[in-house]
Amino acid sequence: MAGTVADDGTGAPAGTPLIIGCGALASELRAVLVAGGLDQAVEVRYLPAHFHNRPERIVPALDEALASEPGRSVLIAYADCGTGGALDRFVAERPNTTRLPGAHCYELFAGADVFAALHDAEPGTFYLTDYLARHFDPLVWQGLGLDRHPELRDAYFGNYRRVVLLTQSEDPAVVAAGRVAADHLGLEFEHRHVGRRGLAEAVGVVVARRAA
Repeated sequence: MAGTVADDGTGAPAGTPLIIGCGALASELRAVLVAGGLDQAVEVRYLPAHFHNRPERIVPALDEALASEPGRSVLIAYADCGTGGALDRFVAERPNTTRLPGAHCYELFAGADVFAALHDAEPGTFYLTDYLARHFDPLVWQGLGLDRHPELRDAYFGNYRRVVLLTQSEDPAVVAAGRVAADHLGLEFEHRHVGRRGLAEAVGVVVARRAA
């Protein structure tokens, strides 16, 4: 699996804490690190964004990427993200390593209480973030083969009732992309602006603790 890790080019000195995370979080993570004045205090690397659809690849890729970093302080910028507890088991075996809180990035961005309320109101909800709205076609439509076999839409999404877009930015193009995605899926559309606070708080606390 060589070559799957991309460097963010932060230029942080050797020995600083390492963040290695989901490529789908790259823009948001970079924004919170810059806003918090932490961008030069850490080294940042990313795994491919398409692992969002292949969670079984996350832990093996992390294992390979961190094999040469024994004892280094590491924040894995993933929630559980569909690994079924495998990520927690991986973290438990590595001293000085932690991950982002929550089950997935939707809960992280929205906050546990807001996400729980959204889920309780309609369990049949398909969630999008800024990144997923912008890259809906390659990651979802094409990624699931719906561009070639649109008849499979009901097999994948027949139990869904709505799309909820959880935006981090205030870019109207993201909202427009979310509406298009909902139309493609034949689902109702709802937009909630949640910002980056959840990610910023989680990253800030961990980085500050690791750098201390």
